[in-house]
Amino acid sequence: MKKVFSKGLIVSSVLLLLISCKKEEPATTATTATTEAIDINKIKEEIQAKETEFADTYNSGVMKQIGYFADDAITYPQNSQPITGKEAIIEYLKIRVDSGTKGRKIAFTTNEVFVAKSGEQVVELGSYTVTDSTKTIVNSGNYMTLFIKKDGKYYSLRDMSASNLPN
Repeated sequence: MKKVFSKGLIVSSVLLLLISCKKEEPATTATTATTEAIDINKIKEEIQAKETEFADTYNSGVMKQIGYFADDAITYPQNSQPITGKEAIIEYLKIRVDSGTKGRKIAFTTNEVFVAKSGEQVVELGSYTVTDSTKTIVNSGNYMTLFIKKDGKYYSLRDMSASNLPN
């Protein structure tokens, strides 16, 4: 009786071990097959290109629609109330360009991007510098922008910045 009990215990233990080591398969192969890998470096380059285009447009002194802001975007400018809506933001920027920022150039640098698993949202952390006509830095700071993806392109939904200079 002792030998049968020992053999039964050994067989049961081996079966339990084999069952517990079974490799799990994905729930559905269709979901796995259609999921694209997200290339964070490519997205960072795409966001930087949008920032460069925005700076170039602003620096030209002619604010126009360039596909940067979402229709329902909100920007939180320094020392000002939030500006809501793409058209209102563009009007705000036009006034700033016309009221004393001529000769100044802004540049943006995308430092980091945090991409949602779906790739549909990106939070960008960046820095900016503003120089005058002699290339002296007159302002610098950091910003954070939330981008959403629509029709294959990213648009700024929310953004805010903070200057490194005292008021």
